[in-house]
Amino acid sequence: MAEQKISKTEAEWREQLTPEQFAILRQHATERAFTGELLNNKTEGTYHCAACGNLLFSSETKYNSGSGWPSFWDVAEEGSVELRIDTSHGMRRVEVLCARCESHLGHVFDDGPRDTTGQRYCINSLALEFEPADEE
Repeated sequence: MAEQKISKTEAEWREQLTPEQFAILRQHATERAFTGELLNNKTEGTYHCAACGNLLFSSETKYNSGSGWPSFWDVAEEGSVELRIDTSHGMRRVEVLCARCESHLGHVFDDGPRDTTGQRYCINSLALEFEPADEE
């Protein structure tokens, strides 16, 4: 579950994030399909918000959707993301935001694996930081 909300000024976010991350996380941009560093990551571990470190997704729910962005069929913990209706670009979609810092992560669609939740959380690689599972 998301911790206490984080609120920063635009200048503080710009200082903390790369220009590409700022465009995606704070200005709701999207990285080009099939370009994200985490798209083909098959290592076990967890995915966190690149802006605040909030736990978002697990490798256990990551799958290859063929969409060009990292895709997950569920969140790691209930309450880790917020969903909002997005009517930009002449479309009606459901935007996925970090529940802790309200950074834009991507969108969720109802065309995910039917044997799971049926959801496809389509997330920008630059919105995520990957933490490999501890090797024991």
